[in-house]
Amino acid sequence: MFKKIIVVFVIMFTLNSCVSKKLYQELEGKYSNLRSSNSDLIKEKDDLLASKKVVDTELEKLKSEFSELSTQKEILDTEFTSLQHKYKNLDESYKALSSQSSKKLAEQAEKNQQLLLELEAKEQKMALESARLEELQKELHKRSQQINELQNLIDAKEAQMQQLKNAISNALHNFEGKGLTVVHKNGKIYVSMENKLLFNSGSWAVGTDGKKAVEQLASVLSENSDINVLIEGHTDNDPYVSSVLLDNWDLSVKRATAIVRILKDKGVNPTQITAAGRGEFVPVNTNNTIEGKAKNRRIEIILAPNFDEISKLLNE
Repeated sequence: MFKKIIVVFVIMFTLNSCVSKKLYQELEGKYSNLRSSNSDLIKEKDDLLASKKVVDTELEKLKSEFSELSTQKEILDTEFTSLQHKYKNLDESYKALSSQSSKKLAEQAEKNQQLLLELEAKEQKMALESARLEELQKELHKRSQQINELQNLIDAKEAQMQQLKNAISNALHNFEGKGLTVVHKNGKIYVSMENKLLFNSGSWAVGTDGKKAVEQLASVLSENSDINVLIEGHTDNDPYVSSVLLDNWDLSVKRATAIVRILKDKGVNPTQITAAGRGEFVPVNTNNTIEGKAKNRRIEIILAPNFDEISKLLNE
C-alpha cells in the first residue's frame, strides 16, 4: 500500500505540470488514511493498557472469591467436626440405652439415622465446595500467568525502545546542537530534525549533512525490522509559492518522502515506513518569531513498537 502511494507521489511531482483536482483529492484522501492509521496505533496501545487493567481487576475479584470460599470451607470443616462429636456421643448413648425399652431404642435409632443423613449432606456440600475451589485455583493461576506474560511483553517492548533510543543517540551524537533531538516518551521514540540540518529554504533536496544524519539513523533502523517508522514533514505558516507544488502541505509531503527514500536505499524495509505531511498545522513553537518558525520547519521520525504479540495474547 505504502509503495503505491510513494509511486503516485513520484509521478505527480515529476510531471512539472498542474496537478488535477481529482488526483490531488485522491492523494489527500490517502494521506488522511495514513494519519488515521497513526491515530489507530496510539489508540491500540491505549486499548492494550486498558485490557491489562481489566485483567488485573478480574484477578483481584478471583482472589476475593477464593478467600471467601476458603473461609466457607473452614466453617464447614468446623461444623462437620462438631457433628462427628455429636454422633459419637449419641452412639455412646445408644449403646448405654440398649438395655432399655424398644421404644426408646427406636427413637435413638431414628436420631442416629437423621444425624447420619446430615453428615452425608455436609460431606456432599464440602465435596462441591472443594471442586469449586479447585476450579477457581486453576482460573486464578491461568489469569496470573496471562498477566505475567502480558507484563513481560510490555516490559520487553519498553526495554527494546530504550535500547533503540540509546543506539540512535549514539549514532547521531555528532549532530547534537545542530537542530537534532532524540526523545523517548509514551513508549515511542521521536527523532526531530530541523530543516536547517536537512533542506535549503523551499527545497526538498536533502543536503550533505542531513543525508549523513539520515543514513546513520538508517543503519540503526535496518537492524530493527519490527519497529514501525512514521516520517512526518512539518513547515511554518509562511505561504509556499511554486509552479510545481501547491502549498506547504505539498512541500511537507515531498520532504517526508525524500527522507523515506534515503532510509529505503540504506536498507530499511519499506513495509516499516509511512510518509506523511502535516504542513503548518502541528507547530511546536510560535510562528511569530524567526526562531519559532525555524523550530516548526522540521522532520519528525516517530518510531513505535509492533504490538502484534500483545494483541495475540489478549485475544487467546
